[in-house]
Amino acid sequence: MLLFNVLLLIHFIAFAAYLWILVQLWPNPAAPRDKKGLILGIILLLTGIAMVALKYPHINYFKVVPKTGLFLVVTVINAVTGDKPYTRTAYYALIVLTLLAACIAVFRV
Repeated sequence: MLLFNVLLLIHFIAFAAYLWILVQLWPNPAAPRDKKGLILGIILLLTGIAMVALKYPHINYFKVVPKTGLFLVVTVINAVTGDKPYTRTAYYALIVLTLLAACIAVFRV
């Protein structure tokens, strides 16, 4: 249980840090950026998969599958854009996908 809680804490901190990166870009999404978003996206995916592995088979697939899919899309968008500035479409897609994943995580199904 301690390992799960540590993974959950890392997952939450990575999510909050990623959301903070997006919020800082709000005035100008085309501002230069680095690879922190990609690294945080990968951390989110890995910690999410690890938490599912620890809870298997008693997991809520209705929450896990869509949330993992959303983080996978976020990671792909970050990988495709690389070091280039976000387009407005990519930036707003990242905001929507990130907030949708947060909503899925907190609502009880």
